[in-house]
Amino acid sequence: MPPIPAADLTCEALRRWFSAADAGWVPEIVSDHDPAVTAPPREAAVLMPLVDLDGLGHLLLTTRPTHLRSHSGQIALPGGRVEPGDPDRIATALREANEEIGLHYSDVEVLGSLPEYRTASGYAVTPVVGWLAGLPELVPDPAEVDEVFLVPLSFLMDPRNHHRLRMPSGMAERSVYAMPWQAPNDRVEYFIWGVTAAILRNFYQFLRSAGAQAGAGRSST
Repeated sequence: MPPIPAADLTCEALRRWFSAADAGWVPEIVSDHDPAVTAPPREAAVLMPLVDLDGLGHLLLTTRPTHLRSHSGQIALPGGRVEPGDPDRIATALREANEEIGLHYSDVEVLGSLPEYRTASGYAVTPVVGWLAGLPELVPDPAEVDEVFLVPLSFLMDPRNHHRLRMPSGMAERSVYAMPWQAPNDRVEYFIWGVTAAILRNFYQFLRSAGAQAGAGRSST
């Protein structure tokens, strides 16, 4: 499959894609949840902060501290479970991003949301896509975030960088996406996988579907 063109990764283009999105669009991956677990999911939301740097979008990601009991050391999107005072999932994502990395609500233009994703840990996660005109001063909470870093959206929206891995899961295996990223002249490789990579894969499919839909609309006029 082709990469998403750079022209479709600007704030203006993403606004159009979300405003004209097909309500019947179905994501490629909806869950890594074990169907044998029948307990109702816990509601959660994550923010996908897209930062404009010199006209190019970059996704802001975090690494979780190694001392955490769950998902320690993993790369994640800022977010967490829905609290009783949250009016909606957008509010949850913005509140959690503020608590985790000090991102202020006013710095984020919310573009839209993707369908929820069921995780193996029992959460129903709603990804909220937001645009930042630039990189604001952030204050990560060391109890929840070890590091904040940026990955070019063009890298993440290129399926040549989407790898399928077989991971152990109990007595069996499951297939997951991974998107290893290493910045030029940097020795550190960030291994983006699991739920975060699945959400990004769905975002790629959403943009691909929206672009195809827009192209069909243009060809019919």
